[in-house]
Amino acid sequence: MKISIIIPTYKPGSYLKDCLESINYQTIDKKCFEVIIVLNGVIKPYIEYIYNLTKKYDFNSVVVLTETSGVSNARNLGLSRALGEYICFIDDDDKISPSYLEDLYSKASSCNIVASNVKAFYNNSNKTENDYIASAYEKLIHKNAPLSVLKGRKFMSSSCCKIISQKIIQDVRFDTNLKIGEDSVFMAEISKNIKNIILSDKNAIYYRRLRVESASRTKQTTLQKSQIVCKLQKRYIKMLTSSYNIPFIATRIVATLMKFIRL
Repeated sequence: MKISIIIPTYKPGSYLKDCLESINYQTIDKKCFEVIIVLNGVIKPYIEYIYNLTKKYDFNSVVVLTETSGVSNARNLGLSRALGEYICFIDDDDKISPSYLEDLYSKASSCNIVASNVKAFYNNSNKTENDYIASAYEKLIHKNAPLSVLKGRKFMSSSCCKIISQKIIQDVRFDTNLKIGEDSVFMAEISKNIKNIILSDKNAIYYRRLRVESASRTKQTTLQKSQIVCKLQKRYIKMLTSSYNIPFIATRIVATLMKFIRL
């Protein structure tokens, strides 16, 4: 198996169908990848909905069930089940362009990650816009050269929008104690195994759905902000060792402080 796609889902709605349909339209041979859907938290009646959906598609799929809610635990369960040489994380409300998997896999290697172009859209809208990752992509793609984790640091804030070798991930897992910033911490932890970041072709696009009710957009109290920042900073400070790119880890520390201001 070449690629394992891991999709965590909690009380999924119709957007999961949009996600799976975009995977079914992939130009790469469907024998090359598997889709692992991890239903977490509330199981019924969503399990029946998911099973009925997967019957409609040609790709290989498996559904993992856990009553423990949380995206980190769900992704970890997906990683423990994954058979693919490479891992591709996709959120259940997002979509990918038809050439996404084929292009990312064609550029993949055991020591590099491949990051895609990104477009953001709101519910029930076909209009897309650039976010911070898309802006970084458009700024750097013309250079046509590999990026260090420092120069490509904006691509290291999310585990989605890319393909990652199992040899890079190794035994690193998402921190289930973090509710915000778990993506950035995970990517920082695996950064010591990443030689370069390769950018995909422009037509390989990760479409990120923007939902105002998402956890990352929920207003936090000052106490909650400080608790979040303290947890994240402790994790990053532990990475200030020779095993890591210290300037890159330093940017994570600064970004966390900026997050405190924006939350």
